[in-house]
Amino acid sequence: GKLPAGAPGWAIADLAMGGKPNPWWRGAVIYQIYPRSFQDTDANGVGDLPGIIERLDYVAGLGVDAIWVSPFFKSPMADFGYDIADYRDVDPLFGTLADFDRLVAKAHALGLKVVIDQVLSHTSIEHAWFKESRENRDNPRADWYVWADARDDGTPPNNWLSIFGGVAWQWEPRRRQYFLHNFLASQPDLNFHNPEVRRAALDNVKFWLDRGVDGLRLDAINFCFHDRQLRDNPPKPLGERVGRGFSPDNPYAFQYHYYNNTQPENLEFLRELRALLDRYPDVAALGEISSEDSLATMAEYTGPERLHMGYSFELLTDDFSAGHVRSTVEALEAKMTRGWPCWAISNHDVQRVATRWGGGAAPAHIASTLTALACSLRGSICVFQGEELGLTEVELPFELLQDPYGIAFWPTFKGRDGCRTPMPWTTGRNGGFSTAKPWLPVPDVHLERSVARQESEPDSPLQRFRAFMRWRKQQPALMWGSVRMLPAPEPVLAFERSLDGHTVRAIFNTSATPCEVELESPRPLRAINGHGLVAGEQSGNRVRLPAYGVLFASDA
Repeated sequence: GKLPAGAPGWAIADLAMGGKPNPWWRGAVIYQIYPRSFQDTDANGVGDLPGIIERLDYVAGLGVDAIWVSPFFKSPMADFGYDIADYRDVDPLFGTLADFDRLVAKAHALGLKVVIDQVLSHTSIEHAWFKESRENRDNPRADWYVWADARDDGTPPNNWLSIFGGVAWQWEPRRRQYFLHNFLASQPDLNFHNPEVRRAALDNVKFWLDRGVDGLRLDAINFCFHDRQLRDNPPKPLGERVGRGFSPDNPYAFQYHYYNNTQPENLEFLRELRALLDRYPDVAALGEISSEDSLATMAEYTGPERLHMGYSFELLTDDFSAGHVRSTVEALEAKMTRGWPCWAISNHDVQRVATRWGGGAAPAHIASTLTALACSLRGSICVFQGEELGLTEVELPFELLQDPYGIAFWPTFKGRDGCRTPMPWTTGRNGGFSTAKPWLPVPDVHLERSVARQESEPDSPLQRFRAFMRWRKQQPALMWGSVRMLPAPEPVLAFERSLDGHTVRAIFNTSATPCEVELESPRPLRAINGHGLVAGEQSGNRVRLPAYGVLFASDA
């Protein structure tokens, strides 16, 4: 059966599942909105919730299923909202609770689900809980954060390090103790071993569920618990010092992080969280996971009694090859027998994928092809704003940097500002983002790829993105089917998705050079089009693919 081209993914659940309802989040495309950089309506150079509302028709027109709105809560903005001072209020920079309620109402009217960030493992140093906790050792919230005595020589209690550089402990003279911060020193870690902290965290989650959100993206969810014994992390050999976007001189990569995160107690908290979520219809939780074995942790953290979905950073690194994608998917499939993956190839923390995987000279259609690749894997997908335009990473001079991570590690690592620059809506001043000076600049190269310009170009990345999203909704096997990776030489990635006896084969050229490949096929598959991508050709089992080209074939 066929459905209207714009039908949301869950509308064909009954068609694909033989009458069994399929939850909206399975196979969903979730569009990440970074509020600071989406649309400014009050002329202060920073995007806001009314700006998101103003642009929701555009988002719905992309053919995505949901939006994920990055933090908009009250915050001193040391880490741009991931340092929360009040979990239950909107920062005035972004608007009001009434604005948020209007956002949810309009999104729902357009058929979009709404996912929001929840940053549970730590707060801002400005949070009322921390202000009380730091005063002394016997106040009602004295044990709400991770406090520890100094060693005899005054140094921190162990060797744990912060992701943002340096030791993970900050001295507090009021208590004459150190507090733990896995991120910035202004982001103290909560003590989840305290049941009162867990209850308070769940109450804050309930506040937003009661306001009608459809899902939660759980920031750094494996960081909630720490080792009670505060054991030192063991050193990591030089050859293994790699990780998510780490500067080559970031000492965080010098350790195995066995004790400052991913503790066994976290599994029981995830069950408590899931029990709360299950009281609400059609709500889903997506966990961000970065551990020593992120794929294993994803498998452990997802399933019927834990998180609905998990994603990690395996496809957010600089490593791009058919072999890397194939081995990542195969490793996860072998481990995740009960859970559901969510893939991301770009977000607000990493270099834009068109630059990271394509380099400076890649054709404009690379972004569309890479999005299609991620959207064809088994799982759901998070797409970062601007990926539909094929935006490239922005090179910013030091004096324009805002990200504390980039400022600390300049010049070997320039931080995350280059992917966070404002959306270019038009070719006019500031790309139509703001009438004031934007918090980060809109570069001229992005104006050339503005929404307005791409609307009039039939083969633009934007038009290809929309076409693929429409087409994908007509392919139940790509939405919900099982996956089988196929042997193929570099630079070709090939795999099959199968559902209810039907198979779709996807073949991608991951290089800037045209190529040919012959794939063994036990069944006849014919090429299918309509996806709007730069397509290859098939002759028998031989496939010819242009640079960053793709061929889909089906037995239907």
